[in-house]
Amino acid sequence: MHIVVVNRWPRFPEGERWDFSLGRFEDLIDHERHRVSYVVDPVGATGVLADPARIAALEEIADVNDFEALRRAVERVADRVGPVDRLVAVSEFTLGTAAEVREALDIPGPRPRDVAVYRNKLRMKELVAEAGLRVPLFASCASPRAALEFARGTGFPLILKPVSGAASMGVHRVDDEEALTALLERIDTDDYELEEFIGGTIHHVDGFADEDARIPFMAVSRYINDCLSFEAGGEPLGSVVLEASASRSRIEEYARRCVAALGMTSMPFHLELFVTEDEELVFLEIAGRIGGAEVPYLTEKLFGVNLFEVWLDAICEGRVTLPPRSGDPSGGWLIIPKPEELPARVVSVTPMREAFGTIWRELVPSPGEVLLPGGSYDAVHSGRFILTGSEAAVEEDIRKIIAGFHIETAPVTR
Repeated sequence: MHIVVVNRWPRFPEGERWDFSLGRFEDLIDHERHRVSYVVDPVGATGVLADPARIAALEEIADVNDFEALRRAVERVADRVGPVDRLVAVSEFTLGTAAEVREALDIPGPRPRDVAVYRNKLRMKELVAEAGLRVPLFASCASPRAALEFARGTGFPLILKPVSGAASMGVHRVDDEEALTALLERIDTDDYELEEFIGGTIHHVDGFADEDARIPFMAVSRYINDCLSFEAGGEPLGSVVLEASASRSRIEEYARRCVAALGMTSMPFHLELFVTEDEELVFLEIAGRIGGAEVPYLTEKLFGVNLFEVWLDAICEGRVTLPPRSGDPSGGWLIIPKPEELPARVVSVTPMREAFGTIWRELVPSPGEVLLPGGSYDAVHSGRFILTGSEAAVEEDIRKIIAGFHIETAPVTR
């Protein structure tokens, strides 16, 4: 089998930084049994650590999300190595482009219409609502006039977000018609949607859907703060894995119904939903990929499940092996974002590992290190922590870390 991996992720030397350490293509795909090629961008090139002698072909392009550039690169690989049997893309930002290339070159695997159910926020809510599950009221912004009519009928606040966005990028809470009108004039309205604002806590479910859209593994977690506050407001973001409870069981059943409604098969998923004050479950969105931030590392630590390995086995080997689940472990994670003014040189920082026995992993910048703009949940932030322990202890410690953490920085002078 000829497998082409599209990679835009770096890898880091062994040490404190654990980002992308579980997605080891050189170990998780059999490079002896299969012909394995890579198409990468300059950053993704640093993540290809297989022995060059075991790589069938490697193409580097400027942007792996550029359809034409990716299509041409895959064609060049196919000309040298032979027809492509699998085109592997594990970054959410590349799923859609890879699907378009599969369709254009007739490569087996998900097509754009398949990917739309977990990339297009309008389509996913349509299907979930058709299955009888509660979703926020929503409308496309393709017609600004219709969007304004929806807003007047639904009431403010509303959430304005990209239809195919990720990581809360480009998401806005809109509190009145004047603000909405101004935003609609600045964005490409064809790419945006409006949603009813739903109050309550946000939970996420991370798991794997098998070939029949059933879920042999999932973990339910509750956010501390929310992704929009982290991305747009610079607030800390955390999450705690739920222990067994009636509430967790309800959320697990909700997740099963969502995945079945969307027909998601042989892939990981990251589902987000609201739990309102009156315990109503309301769909937020779903992604057909592994959860971001510290989710995969905590999942592997608590449950012994490397979702990257499971996903690649499903794609490349057509089989999935999951370890039996034992016990009822819990844990959590916390990211304290970078200071607002960047670039900034770290003057001092307060490590927390010695003060909290629940901390399994900690990543804080060193004095003298320069924090730069950019990056997402996997950037070097003011502090990143992964914790293990009981649900109550982990949540308590996350809140204590937020309250006690301190970082001092100074502007970088030229």
